[in-house]
Amino acid sequence: MPSSPTHSPTPEPSGVRRRSLLGAAAAAPVLASLAGAGSATATATTPTASASAATAADSPDGPRALPGGGDLGPNVIVFDPSTANIQGRLDEIFKQQESAQFGTGRYALLFKPGTYNGLNAQLGFYTSIAGLGLSPDDTTINGDVTVDAGWFDGNATQNFWRSAENLALVPVSGTNRWAVSQAAPFRRMHVRGGLNLAPDGYGWASGGYIADSRIDGEVGPYSQQQWYTRDSSVGGWLNAVWNMVFSGVEGAPAQSFPEPPYTTLETTPVSREKPFLYLDGDEYRVFLPEKRTDARGVSWGNGTPRGTSLPLSQFYVAKPGDPAATLNQALEEGLHLLLTPGVYHLDRTVDVNRAGTVVLGLGYATLIPDNGVTALKVADVDGVRLAGFLVDAGPVNSATLLEVGPEGASADHSANPVTVQDVFVRIGGAGPGKATTSMVINSRHTIVDHTWVWRADHGDGVGWDTNRADYGVVVNGDDVLITGLFVEHFNKYDVQWNGERGRTIFFQNEKAYDAPDQAAIQNGSIKGYAAYKVGDDVTEHEGWGLGSYCYYNVNPSIVQHHGFAAPNRSGVRFHGLLVVSLGGQGQYECVINDTGSPTSGTDTVPSKVVQYP
Repeated sequence: MPSSPTHSPTPEPSGVRRRSLLGAAAAAPVLASLAGAGSATATATTPTASASAATAADSPDGPRALPGGGDLGPNVIVFDPSTANIQGRLDEIFKQQESAQFGTGRYALLFKPGTYNGLNAQLGFYTSIAGLGLSPDDTTINGDVTVDAGWFDGNATQNFWRSAENLALVPVSGTNRWAVSQAAPFRRMHVRGGLNLAPDGYGWASGGYIADSRIDGEVGPYSQQQWYTRDSSVGGWLNAVWNMVFSGVEGAPAQSFPEPPYTTLETTPVSREKPFLYLDGDEYRVFLPEKRTDARGVSWGNGTPRGTSLPLSQFYVAKPGDPAATLNQALEEGLHLLLTPGVYHLDRTVDVNRAGTVVLGLGYATLIPDNGVTALKVADVDGVRLAGFLVDAGPVNSATLLEVGPEGASADHSANPVTVQDVFVRIGGAGPGKATTSMVINSRHTIVDHTWVWRADHGDGVGWDTNRADYGVVVNGDDVLITGLFVEHFNKYDVQWNGERGRTIFFQNEKAYDAPDQAAIQNGSIKGYAAYKVGDDVTEHEGWGLGSYCYYNVNPSIVQHHGFAAPNRSGVRFHGLLVVSLGGQGQYECVINDTGSPTSGTDTVPSKVVQYP
């Protein structure tokens, strides 16, 4: 294809585009790269906070009160327009992180408000880039923030765990390249030009997420199989492959599923943007955007977002190596948590019991529960915000990895819901990991806004029983909304939804690749566990833009009866459903329940259901 993305013809959705196909060939170079994935010492501005430490009286019966605020650590690297050799530092980190898919390096690259010229910030694994203004337009890069797939021979389906936030870009060529797949959010960005979501050469790409962003030019997804865009503004959208979903997006294509496969909602029912770090003069603060109902367009349209903010002095600035006991002490003393980049081993659960608590991760801070504990639990309280971190299962099975609300939670949180944003869960890949259920949502009115819950299909510690994980996301609470739900490869149900009045806008799924035979996935009399199961007793539920794929490469003879299962009643409704057999490696008999045409043969052609029932 021509090298210029703005003049290329729309690629045909030909062939199988999933990450597994090159998995065997890619394993050696991916694993060989891990040796270089250590931490580095910052050479740019030292990121200290001017806020004084929180003060509290010593307790004769307990440890001294923990301080709030303080240094953000060596892996938060802060630049200002006068910083020398910014490009060199960016290149150094990218070289280390480009192929370190399961490494331990974690970085947050933060840019103070101002204008930066001639930069190309290439982002590798576990690297976040963000501006430190209140508005994206406070921090302008005349240049690019680039994700490409040269490390993987032009295949972007493994470009996970990286993010861009709160910047304005003026791309050098007029179009910025952002060729990502799962767990790679593009939030609060202003692109003064176009956005190309495909890798150089238009290789495979498997889907992603944009929110609260303005792209002045056209967005070209090209080979991206599916994508979700929320509460944004775009100058145009070029094409669709299987499943493109929009809610509250100015300039989005009109509703047209099944052909072209655009699922478009005029507004997002409820949304509250992710908390973010910013500078108020010389003081770091964390901004907490307000809740919006029937949202459309960006939250910062007049340059000033609506919400409240907290000084860093009200946060315990956690560092890798801090034990769970210290994190819990900080929470008990009334502090919020800012998790600086790195890996945190937890020998007990982190308990969030206070209403309005913020737990914000930078640079893909990673929580690993040891000894089979649950990594983090939230009480049945209002307004907790969890954002920007990764939970990585440990080698001893955890019953759950993340719980929002205790079992039986029933309080009404409609006025001030819990939000879970860019919180990702992984089982295996970086080593053996196990969890019976990964994410459990018990609290009513919870908003989960962009998650990827992944039982690994490649990497270290991967096998049908080696990284066993039966259930991905289980929703027991009523009135829960999930916007941007990515859940893949679980041994049983990927999503099981038991609460009433649940809503999902966009769902992307692959069934587990590695099932050894038909018996291993048998669900009573049903062939296989649905990717998305609504409980038999649920009377109201609704979903828009949902897709499930199968790729049973260990045993291609396996048959999956359906991708979706739900009670057949008028209050349970779905819009824009599809299933795909990737290259004929396994097949679906139906789309939802007993409805929808079967997939067949080796052609990767979706079977679609426009409305159900």
